[in-house]
Parts: sequence; structure tokens; C-alpha cells
Amino acid sequence: MKPHRDFLALTDFSAAELRALFRLSDAMRRGEYRKRPLEGMAFAMLFMKSSTRTRVSFEVGAWQLGAHALFLSPRDVQLGRGEAVADTARVLDRMVQGMMIRTFAHADVEEYARHSQVPVINGLTDLQHPCQILADLLTVQQHLGSFEGKTITWIGDGNNMANSWCDAASLLGFTLRLACPEGYDPDPTILARATTGGNVQLLRDPHAACDGAHVVTTDVWASMGQEKEQAIRERAFAPFQVNGPMMARARKDAIFLHCLPAHRGEEVSAEVIDGPQSRVWDEAENRLHVQKAVMAVLMGGEPLG
Repeated sequence: MKPHRDFLALTDFSAAELRALFRLSDAMRRGEYRKRPLEGMAFAMLFMKSSTRTRVSFEVGAWQLGAHALFLSPRDVQLGRGEAVADTARVLDRMVQGMMIRTFAHADVEEYARHSQVPVINGLTDLQHPCQILADLLTVQQHLGSFEGKTITWIGDGNNMANSWCDAASLLGFTLRLACPEGYDPDPTILARATTGGNVQLLRDPHAACDGAHVVTTDVWASMGQEKEQAIRERAFAPFQVNGPMMARARKDAIFLHCLPAHRGEEVSAEVIDGPQSRVWDEAENRLHVQKAVMAVLMGGEPLG
């Protein structure tokens, strides 16, 4: 049996463990956590997709916890020349104490985890983006006191973010409204699992989905690898732009989130993302704190309790 846990999706933690993870993340955010549980360790970061926030937050976080982070792109490893994922995993786990993978197919991250004896963290796949949702929920807690009893509205594509929001709502019990155009729903298996509890709804009217919401959040219309669909997606998603009138239907104290990068004038208007309800910069910073907590738990043995 593998001696360490992985973090490939939010469902890898229980609800109680997630709440404990948020307490640890918040202690890190407040500067109250001074330990260096990864002292002397090495942390491999495999990027098959480029990123600003993922690379900087993991690299800085690993360093702050005492580890040395290694950035590995397809040009830096033999995966770019056809080496099997399993072989790369077996080689790396002899030399590092943890891995983060940011890639396309979720099956690739699962294969790394199967063949690695050290913890594997999902930095993003086309199916799931669990680290981002942790950061989003920490931001909700930071500004609204708690995500308990809140209504969170997702506007736009039923992509990896929407899928991970579904998992979060299933585990933590807050109300989630998903407003997606026809043909752009979340993964059917994940959506079916989430909607059985009654607190997750799929809607077609984005304005109605915002009524009384505590949080409104969105993402780009075409994610990395979908650029050829841009024109088609622009037509489908045009009514789903988060703008002033849409935010006006949410609560007066509602906050706006976006995982970034953002395209002003497409999925969100400048008046919203640069306005007083936007918390996107705190959200981006919180990637650092939640990922430090994940690394401290999985690699450093920090207890969740």
C-alpha cells in the first residue's frame, strides 16, 4: 500500500478534514504558522500546461516550508519524447518527496498517483481544479466569515472549476447554483453525484441564478486547449457575462471571484472585476496558503485535527 495520501480531487478529503485544512490555511494566511515541515525535501512540479499562479504559489510555498521545488516542463523531462507516465513517476519518486502535476487528462494524474510512492497533488486537469476551489473557499471564509449556509453561483462553462465546485458543495453542504449554456454542463457523473443532495442546481438563466447569491464566480469561456472553439463559445456564452446588472441581483454584500486569467469584456466586465465587490487578488494570494497547507499535511505530516 502507498505510504502517503494523494490530493487529486476534493473528495480525497472528508468534510471534517477539509474544514481542518481551512483552519490550517487561515493560520498560514495570518502568519501564525512558523513551522518548516518540509526542511530538506525536494518537490517536483510537472507542467504540461503553463501557469502563473500555480507555478509561483507552489514554488514559493514549498520554499517557505523548507523544500526545494523543481520546475519541470515537457522540454525538461522525457515525457516530451514519449516516455511513459508510469516510468516518469517511478523515477521521480526515488528522488523527490512529493509531486505536483498540471496537465490535460485527469487519467494522467491518476496514473502518476498509482505508480508513485510519494504524494501527488493535482495542480489542474481538464476534469478537476481542486487547489483553486480551496483558495476560493478560503476567500469566501475570509470575507464573509464562513461558507456555511451561503449561496454560491457559478456562471459559464461547466469546466474543471464547475466540477470541483460540485464536489465542494456535496462535501460541505453550501448551496451551489450552476448557470451554464445548453451543451456546456459539468461532467455528468460529478453533476449527478452532486445534485442528489438537493443543494446543487443546474440552471439556464444566469440572472436568476444570481438572485440573493453571496458569491458570484466565473471563468474564461475557452480554457487552455479550446482556443479553436473561441468563436463558437463567444456566441453561446455572450448572455452569461458577469456584469453590473447581474451582480446587482446578488446580495449587496456579495463578492465576485475569478480564478484568472480574466478576459475583460468577455466573461466579466471591467466594472465587476475591478470594482468594489471583487476579491480576485485575495483569491489569487490564497492559492499560496491552501497549497502550503496541502503540502504540509501530505508531505510534512501536519495533522488535520
